[in-house]
Amino acid sequence: MTGSDPGSGASPASAPVPAPAPASTWTSAPGRPPGPQAAPAEEEFLLEARDIVKRFGDFTANDRVTVRLRPGRIHALLGENGAGKSTLVKIIYGALQPTAGQLRWRGEPVTVANPAAARRLGIGMVFQHFSLFEALSVAENIALAIPGRLDLATLAERVARVSAEYGLPLAPTALVADLSVGERQRIEIVRCLLQEPHLLIMDEPTAVLTPQEADQLFVTLRRLAADGCAVLYISHRLEEVKQLCHDATILRLGRVVADVDPAAETAASLARLMVGADVHTVSTEAHASDGPVMLGVSDLTLPAGGPFGVSLRSVSLDVRAGEVVAIAGVAGNGQAELFESLSGERLAPSADAVGIGGEDCGLDGVTARRRLGAAFVPEERLGHSAVPGFALSDNVLLTRHTSDREMVARGFVDRSRTRTVAERVGERFDVRTSRENPEASALSGGNLQKFVVGRELDRDPRVVVINQPTWGVDAGAAALIRQALVDMARAGTAVLVISQDLDEIFEIADRIAVISRGELSEAFPARAIDRERVGLLMAGAHETGGRQRPEETPA
Repeated sequence: MTGSDPGSGASPASAPVPAPAPASTWTSAPGRPPGPQAAPAEEEFLLEARDIVKRFGDFTANDRVTVRLRPGRIHALLGENGAGKSTLVKIIYGALQPTAGQLRWRGEPVTVANPAAARRLGIGMVFQHFSLFEALSVAENIALAIPGRLDLATLAERVARVSAEYGLPLAPTALVADLSVGERQRIEIVRCLLQEPHLLIMDEPTAVLTPQEADQLFVTLRRLAADGCAVLYISHRLEEVKQLCHDATILRLGRVVADVDPAAETAASLARLMVGADVHTVSTEAHASDGPVMLGVSDLTLPAGGPFGVSLRSVSLDVRAGEVVAIAGVAGNGQAELFESLSGERLAPSADAVGIGGEDCGLDGVTARRRLGAAFVPEERLGHSAVPGFALSDNVLLTRHTSDREMVARGFVDRSRTRTVAERVGERFDVRTSRENPEASALSGGNLQKFVVGRELDRDPRVVVINQPTWGVDAGAAALIRQALVDMARAGTAVLVISQDLDEIFEIADRIAVISRGELSEAFPARAIDRERVGLLMAGAHETGGRQRPEETPA
């Protein structure tokens, strides 16, 4: 890559942003922002990534990828997990350097040496995983990302003003620990806006938002585009891409396979371009199970595990053999604490508070609960579900050493057995790797998710508890995981899904409950509850602490 240091001389971030095309050249489609009809001249591109190649050893993550971004446009970057999206945006943001190819900024070649150089150039990025300190205030977190000496009071005033202008209200003095996930994302966005970016990169921004929070985010992004900012938008939610984005570039196996107008496509056609084939439609029928209770929770009350945790309050739930029960809720309302209490990572106050297969196990740990036939898939796949530096076969051993007598006998591990299981999971769940039996950290997020889900389902458990089963995975992988969970249930397993994705919940659940501030609602038949009612419950309509009871809440 050739070019000059963007940090030298006058700051490019101070250059005026080219205005959008005149109104007479714009067209509108229902439900999407306007955009120019004709392709612009080269000098109108804000950023061009030309013929980008990135190799990691023998593996090519980006193979002559070209993407062109224009001011005032929201440009989607789509592709399966492992298609090369994250690699490309890391190159644009300066976190990686390309093996070959060139970046051009406003028509001039540039070298983006690191993220600080990207920010000086006018590129901001909101990552999928937030980088915030919970014990600090909103203003203090933002101050950490702004170079130079500054007055915290003055910064707080700027935060309040800018957040209000863009419809992202924030209280500068609020502790991050007290904020919802949606409010935490506002901090990340406002932190970028204070640096006056000309290009904003967003990686899976709606993955942990409620529908209402996602709608507000779309309003903000359209406002930014109207002000001349370019937005590069990564998402696996294809309907929102159709609704929001002007343009879309689709990657498959590291190469650009299409540049399309997303409004002219269907979600199915976009998914087909991403995977190269029709995406499987999850097959499920409404199912009322009269099987035995395989997972039972009775009046479980558990204090928060730390200063920023959520206490569980009188949680009760039954999951029967043959059904999928889903728990909806805004992130940070007790989902993590509930999962830990079900998996045995935190013990209940009494043995009868949790039961698996008719056996009281509230005072038993993870290993004992696995021996009862339970399988657990936590939300955090790298570090919690899998050890990053361990090979996939060794990660299989971590959850099978006490339940698979063929794998471990008399203290000896059958390594051929662990590899066989890892290979079988890889084949069944289409886990794509760059080499045989790699470390968990070498897999993309979606492929690692398919592996950890497949590893647990391969055990043929009687009970499955899974937290955020398809977070951050592409449409094809999501359909594969969801179908596997439904098939397990129909084969007689009791499946409990904790998810923030309402589309997912309504697609696979037989019954739906909602958790809010540590309280769990009744589990309603999926056919007897709609999104509006779920939204009310997510807002706490079922809570007993001074809020309305569900029957008192207007529909």
